[in-house]
Amino acid sequence: MRRLTVLALALVAGLQFASSAAADDWLPHPDGATWTYSWSDSVYSPTPTTENVTVKDQSGASFDLAWTTGDPTAPTSSGTVSFQDTDSGLDNTNWSSTPPPTNFPILCATAAGCGNSLTSTYYDIIWGSRAPVLAEPLVRGATWSGSGGAQNDVSGVSTYLGQDTITVPAFPQPVVAAVVRTRVTQAGALGDPYGSGTRTIWWVYGVGPVQVVFAHAGPANAPVTTSVLQSTSLTPGAVPSDLDYFPLTQGLTERYSWTNSKYLKQPEIEQVAIQAALNGTARFTVTSVRGPIKAAGSYGYTARVSGITNLWSTAQAKSLAKLPPLGPKFAKPANRRHFFTPLDLLNFGFGPILPAYAKTGDSWASSPTGTDFEDYGVTGTSTVLGVQTVKVPAGTFKALAVRTTLKQPGFLFGSGTRTAWFAPGKGLVKLVFQHADRSTSQVVLIKK
Repeated sequence: MRRLTVLALALVAGLQFASSAAADDWLPHPDGATWTYSWSDSVYSPTPTTENVTVKDQSGASFDLAWTTGDPTAPTSSGTVSFQDTDSGLDNTNWSSTPPPTNFPILCATAAGCGNSLTSTYYDIIWGSRAPVLAEPLVRGATWSGSGGAQNDVSGVSTYLGQDTITVPAFPQPVVAAVVRTRVTQAGALGDPYGSGTRTIWWVYGVGPVQVVFAHAGPANAPVTTSVLQSTSLTPGAVPSDLDYFPLTQGLTERYSWTNSKYLKQPEIEQVAIQAALNGTARFTVTSVRGPIKAAGSYGYTARVSGITNLWSTAQAKSLAKLPPLGPKFAKPANRRHFFTPLDLLNFGFGPILPAYAKTGDSWASSPTGTDFEDYGVTGTSTVLGVQTVKVPAGTFKALAVRTTLKQPGFLFGSGTRTAWFAPGKGLVKLVFQHADRSTSQVVLIKK
């Protein structure tokens, strides 16, 4: 039984990891960075307001952006908005500004002391979805929920719609943007329904938001707030792949066949199902369908900027197959590893299983400290080989291949080379573990 661990930051901190992306690439904030937006509201402020945004301060993963306006014919405002780059994405931690113009709807239950406003680009961005503002990794089908407002009375459900090209004054030639749509709901404010509606943000990798459109709730002529990037000191970067090679989708069910050339010649057929999923974390269950191993297990996985990580695993079995023992040598025999399910073979060694935004050449190494080493006592390295064509009973897939070398001192069955293939929207479709004892375990996805 592998104990529940907190998010794998401590593990990843100990790895030698070549990552495809950093936590701040969707909103970089180098010293001196600038953005200029044109902001307007179709009803309450139809004359565009120029907002100049700068990096005010930063410390570690936390940073403050500041904006000022100066148009004589438009509302004048200034303010700051604070963020933190986290392993789950971009969080908003604080905000402050001059009061909104008096003609705008009041976004609180009472007018006195109202700390809410929607009269700037970044106020529109953080409204109803402060933690996270943008969830990562940003992969197809990603959804997340959040809340916001001074009284935490604004809720938002965000959906990543995919990548699309967009042209804005800052980039007259089309650039690729990640499009996120949020359904925002506020209850109890004097200014309802202005605090509710549908917001769409176009995020450009290496730059940040380049366009924000907030269609406020109400009839066809309800207000629409628009903000468009006019100029910036930043340059768009190469957009990472948004293919989901390890989907954490509730209800997804797969069936696998597992054999070993020496110890498990009769196939063990097991079903893997995602029973629950929320905000990038999911619980998998594994049950035996037929074969010499009667196994049942529960596994937790999380998708974060640090990659796909196994959080916990519990499995038990009545097995007719006599598999060699596993280490680590320093653990008591009762606490040592066993292979009961395909997920045990996949998890074995060290994490992450996959990096976020995985691409060819990404590599990472085990750490001599941390929970993974305590559980497995394995050293080695993992490398993303790239996309390969894989044919298994369930079909033919363009799958991302990851090769891992493993060494568990004193245990040949726990040492060797493992190659795993992951298909978009499917997850694991094939795994080959060439053990150092010259046996080979193979897992393939089969049709139900």
